[in-house]
Amino acid sequence: MRLSPGGVMRFLRRLLLAVFGVPIALAVVMSLVDAYRSRGKRAKPFPVTPPRTNSVGDGTVTTYTFGNDLYEDMIAAIDGAKKQIFLETYIWKGDEVGNRFKQALAEATERGVEVYCIFDELANLVVPARFKRFPEGMHVLRYPTYAAGWRFFDLSRYGRDHRKILVVDDTVGFVGGYNIGTAYATEWRDTHVRITGPGVWDLRRAFADFWNLNRRRPHPLTHRTGTEGPLLIETAPSWDPDLRFHRNVPRLWMFPIRSMYLEAINRASRNIYLTTAYFVPDEDFVAALKAAAQRGVDVRILLPLKSNHVVVDWISRGYFSQLLDSGVRILRFKDAMIHAKTATVDGFWSTVGTANIDRLSLTGNYEINLEIFDRDVAKQMEEIFSRDESNALELTSDEWAARDIHRKFTELVLTPLRPLL
Repeated sequence: MRLSPGGVMRFLRRLLLAVFGVPIALAVVMSLVDAYRSRGKRAKPFPVTPPRTNSVGDGTVTTYTFGNDLYEDMIAAIDGAKKQIFLETYIWKGDEVGNRFKQALAEATERGVEVYCIFDELANLVVPARFKRFPEGMHVLRYPTYAAGWRFFDLSRYGRDHRKILVVDDTVGFVGGYNIGTAYATEWRDTHVRITGPGVWDLRRAFADFWNLNRRRPHPLTHRTGTEGPLLIETAPSWDPDLRFHRNVPRLWMFPIRSMYLEAINRASRNIYLTTAYFVPDEDFVAALKAAAQRGVDVRILLPLKSNHVVVDWISRGYFSQLLDSGVRILRFKDAMIHAKTATVDGFWSTVGTANIDRLSLTGNYEINLEIFDRDVAKQMEEIFSRDESNALELTSDEWAARDIHRKFTELVLTPLRPLL
């Protein structure tokens, strides 16, 4: 039987509805049910590692695993600023912690410090508009909810600004997974680093490049008639061979963080300890992890037992069978959300940053990761991983194979959504 052109179109619409409509509808229902069940629930205490500083090259790297410790040092750096402050964040809550940062930045502006701030509008839609009004002297770039303009089909303009950066003067920089908010101070397990030395210049450059790429975007809340001018900074005085920043820049089709990870995984000979909040990798990434485990590398992936995005959790589970069968160990952090984006390999290579192991982070959003070549830092990262592991449940192959049939069916139905996450 031959179909008419109209019949072909109807068939295609039904096919698309079956392939994408059903999974999307299921994802919406799952999210609503999870939000209802999660009402009023609070995270339980979890083990943390106190901040520790290591000398790396001509500077230092301090690692944080608890929000209160990090926020105290960030505020202290802002309070001590003399010339310039760059702050960039994905989420900036209008709560006690968020207001504390806002007040510290306002006071810095009053004493003559140049203050530049960037935040993502989409991520802060639920934050009251009054909180997002800043003193006239502050330079603020709100990365727009819709950034493509008339270029509807330009996929490079749909990436979110998922970076978290603070740079004060030329002396200190912070980067990692922590957003700004009260819940993150005590209820989420995340990882951030503070750096000094030549690497601070690279972090300043990363902020300035984003500002200059996106500054021509007027916004009604700025109360300014024109757009912000370019942010001009000097070239770094020297290279730091022990630290490298990798930046995903969708507008320029630059996604080096994925390549950084794949190179480290492919070179591993002893161990790979990977922590990520969301795990929706592409097939090449999965293949690299499986190949490493099959050649005898101790590969461990630490994930949340239950994250703040239930659909992502379910989609992640679709990768577990092949990873477990290859010898990869899967550990699931319990009682609290682990939001860290870190890895350490062979006692020498480490990374801390903002990119999750999913398609949005690795091939979609603006992200930044610090790559560190240092044995002392790697040793500390292994110790942090071990402490996190003490609060995690290991998933075994037998346990996974025995899961209920409805769970297997749900994982299968959600598979078409992988490319969207």
